[in-house]
Amino acid sequence: MAMSDRLLRAWYAGHPLLKLLSPLECLYRKVVERKRARFVAGQGEIYRAPVPLVVVGNITVGGTGKTPLILWLIEHCQRRGLRVGVVSRGYGARPPQLPWRVSAEHSAKIAGDEPLLIVQRTGVPLMIDPDRSRAVKALLASEPLDLILSDDGLQHYRLARDLELVLIDNARGLGNGHCLPVGPLREPAERLQSVDAVLYNGAASDPSGGFAFQLQPTALINLLSGERKALDFFPPQQAMHAVAGIGNPQRFFTTLETLHWRPITHAFADHAPYSAEVLNFMPPLPLVMTEKDAVKCRDFASPDWWYLAVDAVPSTAFVLWIDRQLLRLLPNRLLP
Repeated sequence: MAMSDRLLRAWYAGHPLLKLLSPLECLYRKVVERKRARFVAGQGEIYRAPVPLVVVGNITVGGTGKTPLILWLIEHCQRRGLRVGVVSRGYGARPPQLPWRVSAEHSAKIAGDEPLLIVQRTGVPLMIDPDRSRAVKALLASEPLDLILSDDGLQHYRLARDLELVLIDNARGLGNGHCLPVGPLREPAERLQSVDAVLYNGAASDPSGGFAFQLQPTALINLLSGERKALDFFPPQQAMHAVAGIGNPQRFFTTLETLHWRPITHAFADHAPYSAEVLNFMPPLPLVMTEKDAVKCRDFASPDWWYLAVDAVPSTAFVLWIDRQLLRLLPNRLLP
């Protein structure tokens, strides 16, 4: 088990030795609180885009379902006639230059897995750059837009924002409630009081002060042919190899089990690279992976490799809430 996986398990399950890191947590908290205070006071170099900007992020380390919700937001805004763009840090990407406009034809090595997935699924204009302010400027220079979504970047305080949406894994919550390195929090839990909305991935109903959303599997898609199959394509109790290189692999494996399949699980680090050799599992069985993993595997996929397409399904209350926010931010652009 990798050190990062051990830390995640300790943060969410508990471990007495984490207390030894308390002095580092105190130092970390002071740094992030000072950084936040400077932003609130308007100090330092802060770029404000000429169009509304919505940050979709989290305060925890580990997967929270951010990419599916961003996909939902893109499609929801497009259905309302808005021209939407996305900026992303592009974790793991190695483009020839920065900022870099991601194309559906790029490889995940150049574009990063999550940006490539977003562009391939929606066709949205997307710019990657660790300096998100620079990415926004480049994106706006490339074409006219009504709204920009920032994929993560909640703690990127050089970029002004009009809405902050924070995602939390409902099953894991805030772990032990401590900041790095004692716990999984990027910012203290009190930060949730200042954001515009908190969404809980996996919640059955809207919790107090927040909104629920679910990740709903919709289809099996073949990596080689693009063929789309219904979820009953594999019979109940079908054995398969299951690959997940995401922030919370167990969520994916549990989803396969709820579909009444028997996954042989293979968890990888978030954003892990793959090769045909690495995924050459025995015994020979169908292989099912996440869509985020699939964008890195199409060039060497076998005929029996599939990915499970999932869609975010937010609560009705959140849909009504986000429409009110869009109407407030873009009163002359939103279609009924």
